Amino acid sequence: MLKTIRFLVAICAALAARATELQKFAFEKAEMGVPFQITIFAEKESDASAAADAAFARVEALNAIFSDYEDYSELAKLSQSSGGGIAVKVSKELWMVLSRAQQLATQTDGAFDVTCGPLTSVWRRARRKKELPSPELIEEMRARVGFKKMRLDEKGHTVELLAPQMRLDLGSIAKGYACDEAVRVLKQKGFPVSLVAAGGDTVAGDAPPGRKGWRVKVGSLDVEGETSKPMPPVVEIANAAISTSGDRFQRLEIGGKRYSHILDPRTGQPLTDHNLVTVIAHDGLTAGISTACSVIGPEQGLKLVAEWKAAARFQRQPAKKVEVTESPDWSDWLMK
Repeated sequence: MLKTIRFLVAICAALAARATELQKFAFEKAEMGVPFQITIFAEKESDASAAADAAFARVEALNAIFSDYEDYSELAKLSQSSGGGIAVKVSKELWMVLSRAQQLATQTDGAFDVTCGPLTSVWRRARRKKELPSPELIEEMRARVGFKKMRLDEKGHTVELLAPQMRLDLGSIAKGYACDEAVRVLKQKGFPVSLVAAGGDTVAGDAPPGRKGWRVKVGSLDVEGETSKPMPPVVEIANAAISTSGDRFQRLEIGGKRYSHILDPRTGQPLTDHNLVTVIAHDGLTAGISTACSVIGPEQGLKLVAEWKAAARFQRQPAKKVEVTESPDWSDWLMK
């Protein structure tokens, strides 16, 4: 018994010594139109840098699949097949993301819909020109949108876009999956203690030495005229993901009205209630339901996050007062 205790003490001492040897290294590279930030705990910077390069390479490869900006991407080529009566066999990565997107579209009755690309393009142009699109143009684009116009075949992993001039947009879901893949690569390379962040999506590996998890500050609404702001909550996550969606940084303001970059695909119109939704889930692909939650609101959103075994915090300002709604298990993630 004494030998066993000594052996366990020796192991704990060795692990503690190794933890103190680890250093934090940070790397950043522009991918998927945003800065991808990778943080790794490692003994040597050269080893961490090589692992980060491998993770960035994986993200770059995924961008060649998911991008709706590049004509060469797999997604763009799939969009170009729309209305042609062609069932296109897609890669396992694109299948995974599209099948998840269709599942969310069905659950939200189209409030989440990756076929909204034509509408996304119209409102991107509106933000650049700072002018609202015409109702006629919105209706024209809506005719090309609808998750029921995308047919997925589970057996053959094929996708058919039934209407002409459809355009898919995976911006609300692909970055979370890319962060998942980057963390997976880092673990394969022998670096389980890592964090990958891209825009509003963050995926964590194992916790840093001596901590329960990676500490992530939750964003707050930018409320005009507010003189005293409460401290934003800080959560601790390990082997989990957090995603935030809202209009804090991307929006159009005309005539005192605020139009979010997040659209309701069912109406073709942007959200105007000024909201910020944060979701914590077991992976980045799932945490991406934050966009869907922004569209459907707290009441339905709480049901959606419960179905996906996630936690969420909703911040809204439909009028002058800020409303905060949290799922029952949100507090479990807060830094104690």
